[in-house]
Amino acid sequence: MNIIKQQNIILNNSETRDFLADALYPESGNQLPLVIFVHGYKGYKDWGAWNLMAQKLAEAGFFFVKFNFSHNGTTVEDPNNFADLEAFGQNNYSKELSDLGVVIDHFASDPKVDRHKIILIGHSRGGGISIIKTFEDERINGLITLASVDTLERFPKNHQLESWKEKGVYHVLNGRTNQQMPHYYQFYEDFQQNYHRFDVERATEMAKAHFLIIHGTRDESVDVKNAEHLYLLHPNSELFLVENAGHTFGAKEPWESHELPEDLDTVTEKCIEFIREKM
Repeated sequence: MNIIKQQNIILNNSETRDFLADALYPESGNQLPLVIFVHGYKGYKDWGAWNLMAQKLAEAGFFFVKFNFSHNGTTVEDPNNFADLEAFGQNNYSKELSDLGVVIDHFASDPKVDRHKIILIGHSRGGGISIIKTFEDERINGLITLASVDTLERFPKNHQLESWKEKGVYHVLNGRTNQQMPHYYQFYEDFQQNYHRFDVERATEMAKAHFLIIHGTRDESVDVKNAEHLYLLHPNSELFLVENAGHTFGAKEPWESHELPEDLDTVTEKCIEFIREKM
């Protein structure tokens, strides 16, 4: 099977800034389901084994898209490093939802895509963003979350919140790159101004799409209780737990093997099965 790969497509968002996307899909005379992968916090489209996952989903017959959020810290010129920490600090949920809307609009209009079959796959924080977008955008009829949060209200509290407001910024260490990643107080202000819009619980209850919730039982970053909570909130969802899997299902950066890690391979197979069954 011949897989077409379009890498580092520049997308323009007048509300944020230019960012990059990749598309992988099989040569086919048929219109294909559009599957969009939404990365998480401190993530990017080429992190770890995401490229291998993309390849496998394309080989399964899907038009697969992954992208970098405009303010995830990467740049159009340097998509694999956090080269713009100022942009990272200016990121917020409104910008991420805006970027995701641009991605959907751009690729849903591709003649090779079946616009009646649009599926989001969101990892970690990207899962929460994907849930909200699925509720807001009726074009999305399939939703898969990988190690997703069940709330976007993940901010410092009490005196730490007051310190953040006073200083205007707080930093989080990136353990892999040893960079101090800034978060400007505007991030919290944006959340407060859009509190009801960013309610993941409400969006989960109201979303109309077929919903698959995948989580590792030994997730060290987002407790598996988040998945169980989402499952309870959505009456027609399916919960798939991967025993002993961590937050990235065995993947890490860099990922030097030509094979998917076992847990992520299991996850990818389940995604393929779900999309084929529901779409």
